[in-house]
Parts: sequence; structure tokens; C-alpha cells
Amino acid sequence: MPVFMDRHDVSEKVTATQLAELHQLDLEVQHKYHCKILTHWFDDKYKTAFCLVDAPCEQALVDMHLEAHGDLPDQIIPVDPAEVKDYLGRIKAVPETDDETVNQIQQSAFRVLMVIGVDDCTVKPNPVRIEDSMGMLRDIFPGYYGRLVKVSRSSILVSFPNATQCILCALEIHSQLAQISQALQSNAVILKTGISAGLPLAGGAGLFEAARKEARALYYISEGNIAVAPEVKSLYEEENPEVYLEHDLFLTLSPSDQKFLVPLLDYLDDTWQNPYLRVEDLEKSLGYSKSQLYRKIVSLLGDTPNNFIKNYRLRKALKRIQRKSESISDIAGNTGFKSPSYFSKCFQKRYGVLPSVYMQQGMA
Repeated sequence: MPVFMDRHDVSEKVTATQLAELHQLDLEVQHKYHCKILTHWFDDKYKTAFCLVDAPCEQALVDMHLEAHGDLPDQIIPVDPAEVKDYLGRIKAVPETDDETVNQIQQSAFRVLMVIGVDDCTVKPNPVRIEDSMGMLRDIFPGYYGRLVKVSRSSILVSFPNATQCILCALEIHSQLAQISQALQSNAVILKTGISAGLPLAGGAGLFEAARKEARALYYISEGNIAVAPEVKSLYEEENPEVYLEHDLFLTLSPSDQKFLVPLLDYLDDTWQNPYLRVEDLEKSLGYSKSQLYRKIVSLLGDTPNNFIKNYRLRKALKRIQRKSESISDIAGNTGFKSPSYFSKCFQKRYGVLPSVYMQQGMA
């Protein structure tokens, strides 16, 4: 049977003990609807509870809650149990006592997410061995209670129980940058790090979708530093009252900058292959005037809007060249450039080498 996670927004007066009582009522009737409750989480700070249920369909889950106590979910989504475990650390629980049930329920599902990796969109004579870099990074996470969620060629998504462990892990990795570079016999290692936080069913139809998008957006703008969401900065300083997250290594966005960055990259991620994409399209989609958009992109990304779109496409093109599965002409057309000659000109200006030479010489 499929597995669902539901979200219950509760009042300020609700406690973990009361939720444990509702949980018991669910257990008493779950068999009637062919459901099996796997586990719960409750975040007292955000007054949000989550229930993981093995059920034949969403309606069966709703009907079960309706008969048991009448408290209907505010949101339900199908989930992959393995993904839930990667983020949250557990998918099943069988407490033997009421106290154990309460203790388990009051464990928060709030997580701090870090996307960290090596910038593979560079063209240098001594390129980084990406796979070796990823292996060295992965060895550090367990010491800070980091759980691997997703591993790609050049980046890793990691889930942490709190801001302190995540920030300390990022600092540890960056402190070892010189050792990593030496071990890989490369001076070209550029770490990119984006850190955000959130609850499982916030911002879309996927697990931690809002937090994931924020972390990846921050990762995108990171260049050798640690880009941190404003909420994570506040959480870290709340967890460590005597410490302030003021360090040259950190790039902390303001709430307004983060609110701008995520929709910008979302929109571009959907449209970058369109050769007719214009800056005016960004203005219309984001609701900014020409001057407002220009100022925002220049201040946040250090580029004009036109150059930002072009360089975004060039990064995508470079990754395709590294895969060596398409011709240069096809790559040009598939990354939004109107002609191979214009693409080659832009690529050479950006990276100092023609894309055909880059591919032929095996620099990728």
C-alpha cells in the first residue's frame, strides 16, 4: 500500500500528551479503514503535527481520523518511506509505554538542510576530481548527525536536526579545504554551500520542498562561501546565545533577498532553454519593474539581468559538454542559444576556450 504523510496545524494550547491521546484513538479504529499508523512528529514551536500512515488511499486516512477524533488533516501527500527516513531518521516506531509515545511524538520534524559540493563549472588546467571530492565530504557528515538525502555528481543534500550541527559541519568542511585540495592535488577546489530550514510539508507537493529550493538557490549563488537563509542565522544564534553568525565566510541573505532569489531561479529553471526568453519575461513573472529587477540582480548576483541569463545557460552547457553525449551544435540549441557560432563566442569569452576544444582535449 502507498504511504502518506499528513499535517495537522494545532492550537497554541495543544500538547504532546494530548496528541498522544489522539494517536491512541487512531490506533483503535485504523483497522476499519485498512490503515496502519507508522509514526508521528510534533513541533511545539510551530504547533504542527505530522503523521506517517500506510493507507490504501487519502480518503481512507481522512475517514480514519474523522471517526477516531474528528481532527482532519490540513494537508496530505504521498511519500517515499525511504526519503522520509533520509530526512527524518525514522519511519516506524513501536513505543511500549504511554510515556514513550509522548516522548516520540514531541520529537520535531523540523530540519536544517545543507546543499554542499564542488563547483564543476570551471575550466582549469588542473581540474578537480569530482568523485574523490564527494567522497571526502561524505566522511564528515556523520560526526554532526548529518543524514545524506541525495547525492549527485558534484553536490550533496544533507539533513541536520538543528542549525548548530549544520553550521559546525559546514565550518569543519571549509576549514579542511586546504587539506582536500592537497589530497586531490588540485588548487581548483571551490566549495559551494547553501543552508536553509523548514518543515516537511511546506511550500509544495514534495517533502521539504520549500527548504530544498531555498538551499539550492543559496548553493547557486555561493562561491567559496557559506550562503545562509535568515531563519537559519536566527536559529543558530538562538541555540547559541553567546555567539553571533558574523564571519567573512558567511553570506546571509535578508528575508527580502531570499524572497526574490527563490522565485527567480524557479522561473529560470523552467524557461532557460527557451531561446526567446527575455528580461521582460522575468519582470512580468516576478512582478518587478525594469529598474527594480536590474538593481536586485546586480546587487545580489553581481550581474546584469541579460548576463545572468546567459551565464546560467553557459553553466548548463558546460555540464552537458562534460557528459560528452551531444554535439556542440546540439548543446547550443538545447541550452537556449540561437546559433552554434554565438554559443561558441559566448563560451570562449566566459571560459577562455572554445567549447569544441574543451570537449576534444578532454578537459571535461
